[in-house]
Amino acid sequence: MLMEAANRVPDREALVCESERLTYSGYLECVTGFASELLQVNGGSLKGQRVALILANSSGACIATYSCLAAGAQVVPLNPLYTERELELIFEDAEPQVLICDESRYSALLPLANRRGIAHVISVASDGKSLLRWGGSKKDLPLPTLGKDDLAFVQYTGGTTGRSKGVMLTHGAISTNVSQREWVLPTSQGGERILCVMPLFHAYALSMGLFLSVYCAGTLVILPKYRPSELLKAIVDESVTIFPGSPTIFTGLMAHADFEMTDFSKLHTCYSGSAALPQAVLQKWEEATGTRIYEGYGQTESGPILTFVPVGGKRCPGSVGVPVPQTEVELVDLESGINVLGMGERGEIRARGPQIMSGYRNLEVETKLALRDGWLYTGDIGEFDSDGYLFIKGRKKEMVIVGGYNVYPREVDEVLLSHPAVLDAASVGVPDSYRGEVLKAFVTLKPGHQPAAEDLIKHCAQNLAKYKVPVTISFLDSLPKTSVNKTDILTLSALANKT
Repeated sequence: MLMEAANRVPDREALVCESERLTYSGYLECVTGFASELLQVNGGSLKGQRVALILANSSGACIATYSCLAAGAQVVPLNPLYTERELELIFEDAEPQVLICDESRYSALLPLANRRGIAHVISVASDGKSLLRWGGSKKDLPLPTLGKDDLAFVQYTGGTTGRSKGVMLTHGAISTNVSQREWVLPTSQGGERILCVMPLFHAYALSMGLFLSVYCAGTLVILPKYRPSELLKAIVDESVTIFPGSPTIFTGLMAHADFEMTDFSKLHTCYSGSAALPQAVLQKWEEATGTRIYEGYGQTESGPILTFVPVGGKRCPGSVGVPVPQTEVELVDLESGINVLGMGERGEIRARGPQIMSGYRNLEVETKLALRDGWLYTGDIGEFDSDGYLFIKGRKKEMVIVGGYNVYPREVDEVLLSHPAVLDAASVGVPDSYRGEVLKAFVTLKPGHQPAAEDLIKHCAQNLAKYKVPVTISFLDSLPKTSVNKTDILTLSALANKT
């Protein structure tokens, strides 16, 4: 896609990030230049090898991602917020040959990379400028000899056992999903300008930002961080036409003092993903901006898009739309997962199509549970209306979505249990008006220990990404148990929602 865009519109702006502006010809030159260096560093071949990326939003993150693909490598994009503990578990599983990271984290990550046997660690200027040095180099790099069944990405997502799962996605799955998205949400080839504030390691930002912009040969306007005033200013200054956001972001922007003074006249389309969008937020945004929000549904395991409200489709607040082309979505009973349910009945969402993952890396049992008879079992509960529009009604699996990020309470509980004063621990999700959900934890202490809640929160912050850290910790003499001596999550959830 990138080569085609560079050949067709070489002088069109491709990337904008703060003061950096890169044309499509420059974009391709930087990608081929860095890809050539990656190949040289690794002895001339990266096919079948993984390259881990720990990069904040920047032009460099885009260049690095395409460079890895151009070199034939499998991309492992990782959250820059991950702690050393979280990264070590992923490195152990992914076994990357190369790590590319922001220079601000190089010194801290080098010992970890050496310990995990990562052969090459490449530092990138945190603003991405060091990867712009190949602009004008005119390096020639042939496309890698890869087929549609070769892996392109290993994307790590939360694990029910506390261990992140590496979702394996092929070139065929991802390229097909880009076309599927385009079918229901067509873009103009005349120069769309797409705002990217979502993190570029995330499946949503990759699909609805990085790949979308190149597919339509548009301009990707990248914000390094989410700051409401800067985002609203960018919408005006950069004449943004498409804005992929999330419920947290839409809510935060409407609460900002600059919102009512912002000119949204160039903006024609917004997308919402990562979590359910409250109907009140959708209605308020559309009335204030005159711009429609299109909601969709999917997960990392599905490439990521399964459904979207199509352009020109019916107004159906609360719905995540209809299946994209070549995709079947069914609801099945929760007990057997086999009996297909009808309109108005609630069941687990399962899907099949060419965009579905190959499986989880090194996790045979989990793969067999998720992929059964060609179907991906999502763990989400849904309901279809009479027109075939899907509504998300809840989650079968114990997962909390904090600001669009998947958090599995088991991982948080394990960190709490690693504290010397903690005897038992359980975390639950509760609604939050800004982040969708947050975690609250309940802890039983060992005899003779009396740490403050702040001490345990600090312990969590040292071992977990910020969004996984519980907002409160409550102490109980003992955690409630079910008849089979399992922690009674329903009772704890009810207690959490009262406090």
